[in-house]
Amino acid sequence: MFSHVMVGSNDIERSKRFYDALLGVFGAGEPLRDQNNTGQTRLFYRHDGGTFCVSEPIDGESATFANGGTIGFKCTSPEQVQQFHDTAVAHGGTSIEEPPGLREGKLGAMHLAYVRDPDGNKLCALHRPK
Repeated sequence: MFSHVMVGSNDIERSKRFYDALLGVFGAGEPLRDQNNTGQTRLFYRHDGGTFCVSEPIDGESATFANGGTIGFKCTSPEQVQQFHDTAVAHGGTSIEEPPGLREGKLGAMHLAYVRDPDGNKLCALHRPK
């Protein structure tokens, strides 16, 4: 259903350091760095059929995060959820909501962790036990 997800950044090098480390948890390598014809730098992390992008805003305005928006990353284990959280915090992210761990509710059991990246984008690590 999705081809890619893109977030804005006010400091592309800070974002690169953050996402190099965080997406490395999943095995993503160096991003493809692109500069468009009006000078904005964009980073394209490609891994396992998906693309996660970080871009300086094309309109020249400041990057902002979506209030109520969340970008979810599928994890392979509860340990990877914890590693995602810990890596994010170690590289300038902020832990938010409840501590990482198992939640049970109407949607079933899930291991979850929520963080904000250095620009305020809300990220979620999710693993559903089988």
